[in-house]
Amino acid sequence: MQALNKKATSINLFDFKSRQMRAFHLSWFAFFLCFFGWFGIAPLMAVVREELDLTKAQIGNIIIASVAVTVLGRLFIGWLVDRIGPRITYTYLLVLGAIPVILIGLSDSYESFLLFRLAIGIIGASFVITQYHTSVMFAPNVVGTANATSAGWGNMGGGVTQMIMPVIFALFISLGFLEAEAWRYAMMVPGFAMILTAFAYYKWTTDFPEGNIRDLSKKDLEYKRKKKADGKGALKAAVSDRRVWALFLIYGACFGIELTINNIAAIYYHDFFNLDLKTAGLIAGLFGLMNLFARTLGGFFGDKAGIKWGLKGRVGFLGIVLLVEGIALVVFSQMTLLPLAIGTMILFSLFVQMAEGATFSVVPFINKKAIGMISGIVGAGGNVGAVMAGFLLKMEGLSYGEALSILGIVVATISTCSLLIRFSKADEKIAQEELEESLAQKADLQPEMVNS
Repeated sequence: MQALNKKATSINLFDFKSRQMRAFHLSWFAFFLCFFGWFGIAPLMAVVREELDLTKAQIGNIIIASVAVTVLGRLFIGWLVDRIGPRITYTYLLVLGAIPVILIGLSDSYESFLLFRLAIGIIGASFVITQYHTSVMFAPNVVGTANATSAGWGNMGGGVTQMIMPVIFALFISLGFLEAEAWRYAMMVPGFAMILTAFAYYKWTTDFPEGNIRDLSKKDLEYKRKKKADGKGALKAAVSDRRVWALFLIYGACFGIELTINNIAAIYYHDFFNLDLKTAGLIAGLFGLMNLFARTLGGFFGDKAGIKWGLKGRVGFLGIVLLVEGIALVVFSQMTLLPLAIGTMILFSLFVQMAEGATFSVVPFINKKAIGMISGIVGAGGNVGAVMAGFLLKMEGLSYGEALSILGIVVATISTCSLLIRFSKADEKIAQEELEESLAQKADLQPEMVNS
């Protein structure tokens, strides 16, 4: 589809041979499994709550624990992936992250369950690797769409797990296991799947279209020198850029909200609408399933806005989508009839995930020498948002509906942070030149694709 030493200028979903598309498919699938393992226990919390006799405050602490460690994980992984590349980083993360997913079944108290839930949160750092890998594999005309689709299909694991884990749980029940045993064995399924994917990632991906970091450093001394020079200033450049911290807050207001809903949706529908575990899980799963296309739409329209209006077009689209997300969340929180609650949740989910896609249609253009570090900081913002929301949700005197209404107002307010994300005329010019080059390359490739 493209020369191996160039970034892909189009996304061919049925291409499993080029390095760019192999990285695309394996990165979203690895992230999908990480998300599945990360939130696999969420739809089973009603069972765990009864067995371990958990209070609302303790469940709140568990929700916070599940996303808190990911903040540090994403910052570390962002630093690491810039240095050793996405291939090795993802391999290690999948294997190490699978361990607490499998072992959470050993929990026999609130304290032990909390510690395992905390450890599982590290696999949320997989997002940074996914975004890094697609950022370095795809050209400016489609990078937003590639980032949004790979992350969206990965995030879909949060919706699928709401639907599938109750089924896996029921399967173990049908085999004669007690409820107290079934949820423990169910969590082993995503853990072992993660380990198998780690081997596939190591075998079938490369760090860049040109090859792996280790091979490139051996062949090209200039590449090795440049890589070291870029790495020294990456951290300082990232943390001193106010645009990075604006995106940090913005991502907290979209992905942080998605994490929060993934954690509470099943138990919210179970308690508020008196639904059984399986039905509550199916409805909650609709929220995550919107990732099949919603996040892609955010990246796609971000790319289109960038093509028409430049980098400021990408940022403007992001601000508008985030504002609508906040309004939609407030509306959802007021619903007391089940059909209306489902409908408004789906609408709200659409804009949450579009905002996430739009965010990472901007990130690759902030500083190309520090994509991993910036992706890590912005990604960590999503988890900080989830932690803050977790503290709100654990308050005994505040219902989930009231807490969600407050969060909606906060999201709408944070949308104004998009005004802080500005690019210089030089940045706009460079981005426009790169865009024109990628569009020209894509046009040149069209006859080759037709002839083939």
